[in-house]
Amino acid sequence: MFTGIVEGTALVVEVEREKGNYHFTLKTPLARELKVDQSLAHDGTCLTVVKVDHEAETYTVTAIQETIDKTNLGSWGTGYEVNLERSMVSGGRFDGHIVQGHVDQTAVCAEVRETDGSWRYTFRYDTAAGNFTVSKGSISVNGVSLTVVDPGSDHFSVAIIPYTYEVTNFHNLRPGSVVNLEFDILGKYVARLLAEHFGAQGR
Repeated sequence: MFTGIVEGTALVVEVEREKGNYHFTLKTPLARELKVDQSLAHDGTCLTVVKVDHEAETYTVTAIQETIDKTNLGSWGTGYEVNLERSMVSGGRFDGHIVQGHVDQTAVCAEVRETDGSWRYTFRYDTAAGNFTVSKGSISVNGVSLTVVDPGSDHFSVAIIPYTYEVTNFHNLRPGSVVNLEFDILGKYVARLLAEHFGAQGR
C-alpha cells in the first residue's frame, strides 16, 4: 500500500521489450536503498524490482502487456522522469491517502495555468469506466496524492504547490501529456455498493 507522497524521481535509462513484457531500467540515488522483490509505485503504478545495481544507482522493473495497456508506461522512453514511492512502512505516518498502486485509467492534461505562485492542472478522462471525482475528494495523479478542485462530468483540476512542482514530474507535464489516475478506493467501494443496492431494488 502507498500514500501518494512521492519520495523522489528516477530517469528511465533503458527500455527492453521481451515478447509481451517491458523491462525498464531506471537511475536514481534511491536505488542504493532498494532490493530485489521490493515494490515501488512508478507514476502510481506498483511494480516489482527484479534487478539492482547499487554502484551504478540503477534498478530494473518489469511490466506486463496489461499494465502497458492501462497506464502511461507504454509512452516511457529514455530520459522520461518517473515519480517514485516505496510501499508504506507499518506504523509510519499516513500523510496522503490510501493508494494501492493499481491504476484505474489514464487522463490527458488539458490545461496548465500558473496562479500567483502555484499551478492549476486540469485533466480530462473517459467516463465509460464509471470512475468519478468529487469536490475536495482525493485522487492520485502519477502517484501523487492530491485534492480534487472543480470536478466536472469528465474532468477535474488540482492545485500544485511549488514544492510538489519541483520534486515530482509535474514540472514536465504539458497540455496533451498522459497521466495515470487512481481514484479514491473508499469512493469506489461506496459507488459499487450503491449500484448493486439500487440495481437490486429495481429488479
